[in-house]
Amino acid sequence: MTGRSPDAPIRWPAEAIWEAVAPVLPGFTVEVLPSIDSTNTELMRRARAGLTEPTLLVAELQTAGRGRLGRPWRGAVGDALMFSLGMPLAPADWSGLSLAVGVSVAESLQPTPLAGAARIGLKWPNDLWLNGDRKLAGILVETASLVAPGWEAHAAPATRYVVAGIGINVQPPQADGMNTPPGSLQDVEPGLDAPTALQRIAAPLVAMLQSFEAYGFAPVQARFHHRDVLSGRAVTLSDGTTGTAHGVGEDGALLVHTAQGMQAVTSSEISVRPAGPSAPR
Repeated sequence: MTGRSPDAPIRWPAEAIWEAVAPVLPGFTVEVLPSIDSTNTELMRRARAGLTEPTLLVAELQTAGRGRLGRPWRGAVGDALMFSLGMPLAPADWSGLSLAVGVSVAESLQPTPLAGAARIGLKWPNDLWLNGDRKLAGILVETASLVAPGWEAHAAPATRYVVAGIGINVQPPQADGMNTPPGSLQDVEPGLDAPTALQRIAAPLVAMLQSFEAYGFAPVQARFHHRDVLSGRAVTLSDGTTGTAHGVGEDGALLVHTAQGMQAVTSSEISVRPAGPSAPR
């Protein structure tokens, strides 16, 4: 437990984050809202209205938070960290972006596991899991065309406004109705609260997006493999095909060996769930 009274205001490190990021990301701002439908939805609304400044938007409460495939993400004040980072981006290839975001968040929260702590792993394409079977966090990456006045004149053809939304369980959530048992930051580091986690994540996440813009996913591939919870596990694809996961390619596609041979699966085509417990590794 963090020891924070439920009625006490959360002290967010907005100024410290701004000081760390603004020198490398001109125009960057940090906003904290007490309540909103969804931080991703809000930044996408702004982008479509031409407001494309780099923004870190934090919500203490989301009333309509979304995960992958439109699944709801909810959390009580202080029990979950919910935020989105929006910024213009122009990578040569967008493939693997959500995986790169996951690597950044996992490494920021847990550079190396503490003795006795649950290990943060990455479940393709956009979840953080503890010890290979308990969901800790979800990632939702969306993009919008840049429509702000002046952008059309100098923006590269691939430049879009990217919004990386992240929801992390800070306190253990209720498991009722969940397909995957939940985990929380308290399993990783007792006492770790939402403001501290946000400060650890924000600046490295900006750096990851800037690196991805320049170099793509390939330089992050080995770091993803180090935390890949599906590697070597039996998986079932959404069309019923079964096989064994063999890591990801340089483009972030999941490689699955099936009866028909090796398949490269992309997040836009399919969802993947473990078919059983992880084998000893």
